[in-house]
Amino acid sequence: MKALFGLLLALVLSIPGGEALAQITDLNSAINKAGRQRMLSQRMAKAYFQIGQQVEVDRSKKVLDASVALFDRQLVELKNFAPTPEIKDNYVKLEKSWLEYKDLLVGAPPSPDNGRKVLDLSEQVLSLAHQGTVQLEKQSSSSAGRLVNVSGRQRMLSQRMAKFYQAIAWGVGNEKSPGELEKSRKEFAAAHQELAASPSNTQQIKESLDLVQQQWIFFESALNQKPGPDKRPQTAVATTSERILAEMETVVGLYEKLK
Repeated sequence: MKALFGLLLALVLSIPGGEALAQITDLNSAINKAGRQRMLSQRMAKAYFQIGQQVEVDRSKKVLDASVALFDRQLVELKNFAPTPEIKDNYVKLEKSWLEYKDLLVGAPPSPDNGRKVLDLSEQVLSLAHQGTVQLEKQSSSSAGRLVNVSGRQRMLSQRMAKFYQAIAWGVGNEKSPGELEKSRKEFAAAHQELAASPSNTQQIKESLDLVQQQWIFFESALNQKPGPDKRPQTAVATTSERILAEMETVVGLYEKLK
């Protein structure tokens, strides 16, 4: 049963080889997992908003449940690994915010009122998760640490764009949501160019980044559609955001292996 759950989790999260389930073994691994917490903070809100709209409900529920379980697991690992008191303190703060966020996500069926709270708390949890990632990157003496952080942030941005899109579609977005979506779009495009130009890229990384670029075309096209009552645009964003996430997970895993 445990092995089956691990397999399901890896499939649902589209993480090659179930890498998310491996223990933290070095600093690059820690940066990867810390960065993945950023992504999960946004992905959970996206899934919540999709369930609220009745978009890809079964799939969205699986994504939400698996993401909650993985966030819990990685938070424990990151707290245990924390190499400095400052990093440890940040993860203690994150744990406090996470418990409040988690209660909203799984404590009751999605509602617009709670959806607005989910949007706010997803930002708070993201901020602390990002701080932990940056703190860990500063402990790294190699260029690989930055590449893991930047590529890992691309995962987060893919889910952040989808989160704001679905929030707006459901009517729970705020006045900042359209601007934040557009900002994330520009940051994703700029960071992709930075990664593509890295002299550290292996042939495999170059090919994986090409696949990300292809998925970005489909994802951006979906984001350009106005949400509609038939939910087809929302469904397109839901599916394309998962596909580009899967490709970015591959890229981050390859950067993590660089020394």
